[in-house]
Amino acid sequence: MHILLLGGTGFLGRALARAALDDGHAVTCLARGSAPAASGVTFIRADRDDPDALAPVAAQTWDAVVDLTSHPAHARDAITELTTRHRLFVSTTSVYASFDTPGQDEDAPLAPPADIDLMTEMNQYPGVKRRCEDIYRGADGQVTVIRPGLIGGAGDDTGRSGYYPWRFAHPTGTDVLVPDATFPVSLIDVADLAAWILHCMEHTVTGTFNAAGQTHTLADLYRASIEVTGSAAQPRVIPDDVLLSQGIAPWAGPSSLPLWIPLPGFRHVGSVDSSAALAHGLVRRPLRETLAAALATEEARTTERPVGLSDQEETALRAALSPTSG
Repeated sequence: MHILLLGGTGFLGRALARAALDDGHAVTCLARGSAPAASGVTFIRADRDDPDALAPVAAQTWDAVVDLTSHPAHARDAITELTTRHRLFVSTTSVYASFDTPGQDEDAPLAPPADIDLMTEMNQYPGVKRRCEDIYRGADGQVTVIRPGLIGGAGDDTGRSGYYPWRFAHPTGTDVLVPDATFPVSLIDVADLAAWILHCMEHTVTGTFNAAGQTHTLADLYRASIEVTGSAAQPRVIPDDVLLSQGIAPWAGPSSLPLWIPLPGFRHVGSVDSSAALAHGLVRRPLRETLAAALATEEARTTERPVGLSDQEETALRAALSPTSG
């Protein structure tokens, strides 16, 4: 097949390009080039904010076009200017209106579509992805909309999937300070997601699908991190209110503990139903394999880790805790 990736230089895009190349497909990536493209692709540098950005790829008929955009204007341009037998839009499970209940399937209520063409703030993300979905579902021909959950594994430059195995591998004490062990979490390995997106192209799987990892708890993730690293450190769970009072951020970013969101309506953000994707060929590896791959990425990191607690921050938090806080 001749596959066009709109994007293709980010975490998932690189994995998808490599998977397609390994299967013998020809891959063209059109992107700004903010990160290197996978070796072996045909790379076209373009900014999709430019009204002529798609001109270099508009004359060809593609076997499949994969779009990872978060901008409705870009989605609209792609379906009006590009010719292909199969369009695949990579959305997100963030399009759901709430995460109060576990195991939501593809028919659960969605966030309202954003009435904007270009995303400018992250709080617009659910609405713009929803609107992009609507644009793609209105296109002629074969359309697949894929809603990944949190993606982890090799190459996770966000650091979210690698933080806990890295911290257990490099403890600052006899224990590791962690949040609510009962919090639900899922990680889909980037290699598994890329392989399944490619499967959808090769086998013309169409429709709308959740594609998330198996639901675990953070306790499961801590145990798997210990298993992967052989660490002697044990998790020390700190209550939500104590962490928040000490300025520890949830989910991501500096001074944070990732994968934990102690906010109303987000308890089950890591728990959606992916049974439809599983029935159409999605295969998910064990959590420990994803964590091991993410740990290898963290051990090779040459830039500052964008998530989690530094050694100094964990040591300071440990010192600030009262004897009864943990």
